[in-house]
Amino acid sequence: MLGTIKASRAASHNILLALLGCAALAACQSRGPDIVLDPPEGPAKRMVTQGQAKKIVVQNLTSCAHTNPKMNLRVAAVGEITATDGTVITVPANTALQRKEGPLSYDLYNECNKVLPPNAAAVSTDKVPVIEVDADGEVVTGFIVADNYFELYVNGKLVSVDNTPYTPFNSAIVKFRVKRPYTMAFLLVDWDEYLALGVENMARLNDPWYLGDGGLIAKFSDGTVTDSSWKAQSFMIGPLDSPNDVVEKGNLHFFDKLGRTYPHVKKPACRDNCYMVHYAYPKNWQSRTYNDLNWPRAYEYTDEEIGVTTLTAYTRYPEFFEGARWIWSSNLVYDNVVIARKLVR
Repeated sequence: MLGTIKASRAASHNILLALLGCAALAACQSRGPDIVLDPPEGPAKRMVTQGQAKKIVVQNLTSCAHTNPKMNLRVAAVGEITATDGTVITVPANTALQRKEGPLSYDLYNECNKVLPPNAAAVSTDKVPVIEVDADGEVVTGFIVADNYFELYVNGKLVSVDNTPYTPFNSAIVKFRVKRPYTMAFLLVDWDEYLALGVENMARLNDPWYLGDGGLIAKFSDGTVTDSSWKAQSFMIGPLDSPNDVVEKGNLHFFDKLGRTYPHVKKPACRDNCYMVHYAYPKNWQSRTYNDLNWPRAYEYTDEEIGVTTLTAYTRYPEFFEGARWIWSSNLVYDNVVIARKLVR
């Protein structure tokens, strides 16, 4: 009996040590001995702009082979604006699509290309090209919806570039071959029509000065889903009555003065004279070893908060996104460019 008690106490002690070890591991966000992280970077360079940008790409970056009057087709243009410190900034972002880099996304649903499967059962992934990251890795298949634009990097390699950066809303399938552990990094852009102001012309709501919102949801065949375990950092925040309204605490860029989600969000009074706060992207943010330990965690949002309860590119395929959550940074409306990262073990 005494031996049994001692064994039980030893087992409990070992369990406690294991739990404490796991807690310590979680607390320090260690990625294990198999990944040596880069040295942590300090706070990102902050830049401020005011007013609209000058368009440098007027034609639509969206290549729409088929159109109809009911299609919500908006022009994804690109602009440049000079910050108060003299830095010239590309808005809404300097994208791989504009630079013609990387493989374009493979359509799950896309009105422009007439890819409109009625349900998940009608979708085949057989013809989706496999992007090789590791020759001896496993093939991972993913389903992605981004509002509005995404680029996906795996261990620093660009594996998918959203072929429709603004509208009509689309969804994508991706395949890549990789070994665990690996890191995914998304560049996410909420496109706008009033470039450098983060504002859209929403005719269906009779609102020519509408504050758009973002969002990402994705699920992968290895069990990875978007949720609050991801890191999400904001890099363009506005429109703002004052740039001082953005609070910086280390690597946290926070703005909630006018709300974070619809229907509670309010508009600034500045209109065409509004400010935008930008942050320089860190070097190697796409890489496997970039140190994002001090980044804030992603926030989770509901379908209703994102406004996708009738978004066909998403709602037709609930099986493909089961268990995944919509994510973004802390402000769904005012944060316009976000980078989201996840280590997959």
